[in-house]
Amino acid sequence: MTGEAICALDDLDDPGARGFTLGSGKARRDIFLVRRDVAVFAYVNRCPHANQRLDARPGRFLTMDETQIICGGHAALFRIEDGFCTSGPCVGQHLEAIAVEVVDGVVRVAPDNR
Repeated sequence: MTGEAICALDDLDDPGARGFTLGSGKARRDIFLVRRDVAVFAYVNRCPHANQRLDARPGRFLTMDETQIICGGHAALFRIEDGFCTSGPCVGQHLEAIAVEVVDGVVRVAPDNR
């Protein structure tokens, strides 16, 4: 995969999360990356329950202990590794995953995920 470069792996805290905007206009898509060790997971920045941004407090995607993704709107909890909701009003639903990979220290999004 040789998709669009999003950021350097070293730009992400470990563990940590950071939001990004891909595209513009009608093609604009707000996403966020979560890093755990050398693994990077990416999701669309939308809660499946209320169709709102997860980071009600800008840039805050993780619980205080940084072990789960949290929706700032209603505190739903999601697993980092697959976006599965384990607690809250959308239990059993998933965040929309974005395919990414790390190549030579750069996080890239898959071309078909732009």
